[in-house]
Amino acid sequence: MKPASESELSEMIRGARAFLIQGGGTRRIGQTVGELLETSALAGVELYEPGALTLIARAGTPLAEVQTILAAERQRLAFEVPDLRKLLDREGTSTIGGVVAANASGPRRVQVGACRDALLGVRFVDGTGAIVKNGGRVMKNVTGYDLVKLMAGSQGVLGVLTEVSFKVQAVPEAEVTLMAERSLPQGLADLRAALGSPYDISGAAWIAGRAMIRLEGMAGSVAYRAGKLRDLLAFDTAEADWSAVRDVTLFAGRPGAVWRVSVKPTEAAPLIARLGLEAVCDWGGGLVWLLDPTGTADVRAALSGNGHATLMRTLPGAMSVPVFQPESLAVAKLTAGLRAKFDPRGVFNPGMMG
Repeated sequence: MKPASESELSEMIRGARAFLIQGGGTRRIGQTVGELLETSALAGVELYEPGALTLIARAGTPLAEVQTILAAERQRLAFEVPDLRKLLDREGTSTIGGVVAANASGPRRVQVGACRDALLGVRFVDGTGAIVKNGGRVMKNVTGYDLVKLMAGSQGVLGVLTEVSFKVQAVPEAEVTLMAERSLPQGLADLRAALGSPYDISGAAWIAGRAMIRLEGMAGSVAYRAGKLRDLLAFDTAEADWSAVRDVTLFAGRPGAVWRVSVKPTEAAPLIARLGLEAVCDWGGGLVWLLDPTGTADVRAALSGNGHATLMRTLPGAMSVPVFQPESLAVAKLTAGLRAKFDPRGVFNPGMMG
């Protein structure tokens, strides 16, 4: 099913059937059942005001279209959307609604926040077929329920997004990457030192034996900050491909399960040592990607409750492991209450997220 309008989508949802919600099919993880409901026909940029740094688009708009429109005005989505198609062995076209549903955020999150932090407003259809709008065109404090933040990362289980609005960012004048060969523990310690400095880091990653630090902004400011960090950490200026970190291309096309782990940066190196797995670290160690060639590593047990692990890719025939981190009883009660409120008949992505 592929509704061409918000009203048509609302009518479809009023029927008593289960739906598998999909934008471009490039980011969905977890098991679900139901009739495929695609939002790709709900497409088009509805408003773009470069001077106000504001963009509004229908949820099925291809991400690439949004990025092209912004690039023409030397602007961008600040949160640096990952492209995980190669990692997850997917085809298809990523949509802006899918980006929001996954709260997809890349290396620049350490500086500007996640996708949800750039969202100004959303429109969606809930499980009763009601059309809901929340937020607006400017950043402001909200009272009551902040549905904008709630919908970001909800994986389509609370409603079907039809429109999203963003605060966008000007492309900076200059960008510099500093790099050094480092062991994992020393590299992550250096990244934490850089993030704790006053030098405004926009990327802090460790990959394939190298620690990487990115700075962006006005040319004079970038040069000054880079010089201070070179002196502080003994890093050198280098050419770097941040898409390798953003898209985890090191693990693409290689056999094995892939885990995405959120953890305290100080806990990243000990966790990786306990598991003995190959890793890519972003956000100064706050985000850890792990490649498990056999699919047998007990990542959640190694976390000992001090983190959050999502099984992004599994092996055929591997042991059955929940894709999403099991919730505590208190959180599960809150989650169930939200789903009962927004999708009382359980028609959206049944079976996903527990």
